[in-house]
Parts: sequence; C-alpha cells; structure tokens
Amino acid sequence: MTRSIRTLVPILKAQFQGPHDIAIVDAVSIDSRSLQNGPHTLFFALRGPNHDGHDFLETVYTQGVTNFVVQRVPEALVGKANFLIVPDTLVALQQLATAYRSEFSFPIIGVTGSNGKTIVKEWLNFLLSPDYHIIRSPKSYNSQVGVPLSVLGINEKHNLGIFEAGIS
Repeated sequence: MTRSIRTLVPILKAQFQGPHDIAIVDAVSIDSRSLQNGPHTLFFALRGPNHDGHDFLETVYTQGVTNFVVQRVPEALVGKANFLIVPDTLVALQQLATAYRSEFSFPIIGVTGSNGKTIVKEWLNFLLSPDYHIIRSPKSYNSQVGVPLSVLGINEKHNLGIFEAGIS
C-alpha cells in the first residue's frame, strides 16, 4: 500500500496538520516496538484499556516515523511531523482497510466463530494454496485491530483472501 498522506485525509475524514502533506506512506504500524517503523510508516496511535498509543509518539518519532493518525497532537511534535487528526483512531484504521480492500476484486473467505478459526483458516490455506496466491490473517489476527491490519497486507499478487474474525 503506497499512498500520499494527502490522499488519506478524505478516506479517514481527518484534519491534516503538519509540514509535508505530500509525504508518502507504504506501511502501517500500531506498535512502537516494531522494527519496521520508519520514514514511510503511518503510525496509528490506538487507545486501549492498558495503553494509549499517543504516549509513544515521541519514541516512534525518534525511530524515524513522521506520519501519524491521532486523536490529539503532542505539543513536542507540532510542526515536526504530519498528523491526521480523527475522532477515533481505531475507526480510522478500519476505514483505511475498507477503502483499501475496495481496490481489489478477488474473493475473500471469512472464518468466524467462537472456536477453531485459526486452524480452519490454516487448513483452507493448505488446501487452496496450490491453485491460488493467498493472503491470510497472520497468526490469529482476528480482532477489531487484527482484521484491518491483515487486509492492509493485500497486494497485486494475491487472488484469494482468507481472514479470520472474532465474534465480538
């Protein structure tokens, strides 16, 4: 996924603040510990019950990330980085995945339920992989965060998707 930050503003219904609205992003991250964080990463500051991604923005900035989706901009980074300001960063991540998925026309198999999703997904992958180039959820990425991250992994070589989704 390669996009200019400018093209993401309407998709995310975001307000842009920053010095470079033509910056290019080609990766998405939600984890400040990721070794893939870099200058072309779009970092989503997700808020959860135990951690708030906004608390790690300065750390991620020191790793070279300069493009962020946030609910609030930290004072220390004003004018130094690009911010897409949204009411809810989780909803924004889901909106980005939805828009990105619409760019591809191949079929998707969704596996859901309370038990056995990962094994069924892996079994289907094993059976279908001789005939298809499959994108599938890594590990058990079946949450409201994991599903969009899995979808954002789609590229031009894929012609079938297998994604698991929890039932929450």
